[in-house]
Amino acid sequence: MASNSALLMKTIFLVLIFVSFAISPATSTAPEECGSESANPCVNKAKALPLKVIAIFVILIASMIGVGAPLFSRNVSFLQPDGNIFTIIKCFASGIILGTGFMHVLPDSFEMLSSICLEENPWHKFPFSGFLAMLSGLITLAIDSMATSLYTSKNAVGIMPHGHGHGHGPANDVTLPIKEDDSSNAQLLRYRVIAMVLELGIIVHSVVIGLSLGATSDTCTIKGLIAALCFHQMFEGMGLGGCILQAEYTNMKKFVMAFFFAVTTPFGIALGIALSTVYQDNSPKALITVGLLNACSAGLLIYMALVDLLAAEFMGPKLQGSIKMQFKCLIAALLGCGGMSIIAKWA
Repeated sequence: MASNSALLMKTIFLVLIFVSFAISPATSTAPEECGSESANPCVNKAKALPLKVIAIFVILIASMIGVGAPLFSRNVSFLQPDGNIFTIIKCFASGIILGTGFMHVLPDSFEMLSSICLEENPWHKFPFSGFLAMLSGLITLAIDSMATSLYTSKNAVGIMPHGHGHGHGPANDVTLPIKEDDSSNAQLLRYRVIAMVLELGIIVHSVVIGLSLGATSDTCTIKGLIAALCFHQMFEGMGLGGCILQAEYTNMKKFVMAFFFAVTTPFGIALGIALSTVYQDNSPKALITVGLLNACSAGLLIYMALVDLLAAEFMGPKLQGSIKMQFKCLIAALLGCGGMSIIAKWA
């Protein structure tokens, strides 16, 4: 059933792409310079191509390190999933995901959908970025809730819930059976839904930023962008890797999810290189498509970071039983947000 929820999310994004391509020619009257290369002296396709090829391999390695590190943490005694250090690292990674949504994806969407290359009406008359981010967050909530309910009922037939808890994540223990096995199984199902929905949002965002890098020929910005994206993908991979670890998938499923995360940005770069002759990042069609996708991805990432990751952790029994741990995890989350805010200067 969780796979059905992931399929539904993918369908929504595909429909959005189709709609954006369909409406962009009809609603965009662009200035002449918007569909062509600018007069920027830094634009040099011959020099930019080797840098893009290097970026593919460097970002691939950084992504693999980021998403793989948490998966091997079980082999390190002080990084066990039930330890305090691992909890602090999870909050740091959650802060990174939250910072990605607020400081990278959402501002990019606002910038693209308010570009002078788009027609005044409707793109400058209505805040489409904020509206779609809000809608995406609500849709993610609905899918998250329904998928958890259906997945739980499918895998726990005959279990009758007790109480009327309203918490999220670990706080939901009050609505589950008292039996320890039943409680742990239900929590495991939550972790699996979280991991799949979070991966979907990150993958969409990763393809988009890779496409933007692959399509640009501005050598003045590519070098700094590569360095920023390496840190970006490494830290974001840590957050996703922690969720995959908690979901306790089989080794094959862990590998598949880690693999798809690691290759999405390099794939986006390769796609951008292949389409660089026809794709212009300041063309109305590209601005609308990427802007809408970024808005939806931002809403998903912000919801997942705040509700499924940070709120679930802070409202869980471990942190509720220790003010000192709450303070440490809050500092870790702030450091994660702060790190992504600094990187936003370049990427």
